[in-house]
Amino acid sequence: MKQQQQLHRFEIRFSGLGGQGIITLGRVMGQGLALGHGYNVTQTQSYGPEARGGSSRCDLVISSEPISYPKAESLDLLVALSQEACNAYYPYLKPGGALVLESDLVKQPPTNRFLGLPFTSLARDKVGVAQAMNTVVLGALSHLLPFISQSVMRKSLESSLPAKIRAVNVKAFNLGHRLAKKEWGDDAGEVWRVEDSERD
Repeated sequence: MKQQQQLHRFEIRFSGLGGQGIITLGRVMGQGLALGHGYNVTQTQSYGPEARGGSSRCDLVISSEPISYPKAESLDLLVALSQEACNAYYPYLKPGGALVLESDLVKQPPTNRFLGLPFTSLARDKVGVAQAMNTVVLGALSHLLPFISQSVMRKSLESSLPAKIRAVNVKAFNLGHRLAKKEWGDDAGEVWRVEDSERD
């Protein structure tokens, strides 16, 4: 297993619409980072007033050290799966942070510096289950984030799912990882490489 990369504090916000599996995505990734990778992780979530079809968001704060403040305020990574979410939360992305978009649903990105994939249609057309979209996102992020081990995250995903939907979600995860590698390239995550790790 890869040596744990030291993280001082890394903030991720997953955002989109109710029904897109945002909270599940945050929970599975948080669990994989805490139990599988050994990081300290806090998770906070909120639903808009109209939970189904309304806004939904889930934040993770990840650190090698104890986390003093659990809420995300200055985002290293914003995952926006709807135009409204993108508009609402883009201002919280810190300079040098990364924006990942659902490219079919976010038609007007606020910047030309973003990474996009049509996650929903990929899940529907290639996996056969539109609801597996959040797992396609998880796979893509497992390629993007240099402190995530793909195999450890996949194991964590498998252990958190009921047997009957395991195979389809592993397929979705692998698809996301493969396409992110192909479309975004191997150095997409260079933005967060920690200088210290070069010296170890």
